Amino acid sequence: MKIDDILSFSKNINGDIFFDYNIKNLNWFNIGGNTKIFFRPENLNELINFLKIYKNRGKIFILGAGSNILMTDKTYDGVIIKLGKRFNNISKLNENTIIAGGNVLDRKLSEYCEEHEISGLEFLSCIPGTIGGGIKMNSGCYNKEFKDILVSIQALDFTGSLITIPANKIHFHYRGTNLDKKLIFLSGTFKGIKSEKSKISNEIIRLKKIKSDTQPSKIKTSGSTFKNPVNSNNLKVWEIIRKSVPPDIQFGDAMISDHHANFFVNKKNASFDDMNKLITFVKDQVKQKYNINLELEVEIIN
Repeated sequence: MKIDDILSFSKNINGDIFFDYNIKNLNWFNIGGNTKIFFRPENLNELINFLKIYKNRGKIFILGAGSNILMTDKTYDGVIIKLGKRFNNISKLNENTIIAGGNVLDRKLSEYCEEHEISGLEFLSCIPGTIGGGIKMNSGCYNKEFKDILVSIQALDFTGSLITIPANKIHFHYRGTNLDKKLIFLSGTFKGIKSEKSKISNEIIRLKKIKSDTQPSKIKTSGSTFKNPVNSNNLKVWEIIRKSVPPDIQFGDAMISDHHANFFVNKKNASFDDMNKLITFVKDQVKQKYNINLELEVEIIN
């Protein structure tokens, strides 16, 4: 990959561009090798200009919080873009409508709405990702999803063109949308309901309590590995895995959490292959026992 023009570009921006940059510590699994280019744009103009220079010379992946990806530990032959601080802004458009940058953490938007007495976004306090990632996969928990609060999105395609898409033009489904994969989500506009701060705070506390009681924390995991299957006789995916797979199964340092069977864990120094083998093993066992094809919620980047 020729990088002379990108090298020249890197000397005239406020953002950061690194070459052969290690991304192991930028995802929750703590698994990954180097990427040919890592770009953190300071602002929208830098991002647009970079895309116009880069064009179609290699792959592009947009990294959010790194909370639901399994990254190759070989070299990623492309650019990984992580939005900078200027994409972290939150502001009110009116008393119950908010716009949040693509790099804003979901829980930060929830906290902002709590402070400004806007209800309906409390569930975001339990989602460990960014607004951009949440839009991309229609993130959700406890019977609410992004589709329930989204008004519109502001995005950039890989050629550097700006787009606004109303939510009613997006087809949402369980943990996904029909949005083009070649989009960078700059911000989302959300709508809630005016309420009392105490009620919002109590709901956030209630949801966080459910999460802490049922999900592991302070471990190297990427959250839910598989989506809940349809047609499973109301069994959740963690129940299906628990009934199909020995609890102590392990590939290298890749193992299943004893707290929640749909959370896979990097015990210490698991490799990409270790985790991939565990994923494949679980899928095969579930297929044999239940004739169910599990679908990944974690995104594999290789």
